[in-house]
Amino acid sequence: INSNNIKSTNVLETTLCYRENIVNKEVFMIPLNPNKAIEQRDALVKYIYQRIFDIIINTINNSLYRGKYDRNIGVLDIFGFEVFELNSFEQLCINYCNERL
Repeated sequence: INSNNIKSTNVLETTLCYRENIVNKEVFMIPLNPNKAIEQRDALVKYIYQRIFDIIINTINNSLYRGKYDRNIGVLDIFGFEVFELNSFEQLCINYCNERL
């Protein structure tokens, strides 16, 4: 498929379902197989959740910061509080799953 045939209103769909191939300055959009498209989707969602999680944690930590770093947000797991330099959304999911088990 030539890239001119892809409508700009479907940018998300195009990004998730096609890969770009440039040959002699002409851009071709090659459809991904369903498994690759699913991997693309999952990677995007994970990135979005990670960014949202980082914003929430930074906002909370900044509101707690009053000239001292004696207050921060820790992630609770089955062994108690863990203190990381950076709490990630992935770590929260792992801890949540451990709690549910």
